[in-house]
Amino acid sequence: MDSASKKKAQKENKMPEKRAQIIYSGSVQGVGFRFTAERIANSLGLTGWVRNCPDGTVEIVCEGEEGDIHMFMNKIKKAMGHYSHSSKVKWEKATGEFGSFDIRFYC
Repeated sequence: MDSASKKKAQKENKMPEKRAQIIYSGSVQGVGFRFTAERIANSLGLTGWVRNCPDGTVEIVCEGEEGDIHMFMNKIKKAMGHYSHSSKVKWEKATGEFGSFDIRFYC
């Protein structure tokens, strides 16, 4: 079992602590942003979704440990920062409603 699978298995046994809604703006559509976000989120064991919005932004809702969400945002910035001009983050308590992290294709 690889480290990502072990981390995911450990997290499946407890409720995530934080939820973040993140809006990225800039030239973030049509550049692989959603697929990159999905790959990074899954590697960190986060749950939630990512989608393109009609106003040209990308919205992400993810749940997990706060440190893992910060790591996720840092990895997104490193991988896709040249496409994103800004991001807004809204923190909430996790709901535990997601079983995986997926790409949503419609708003």
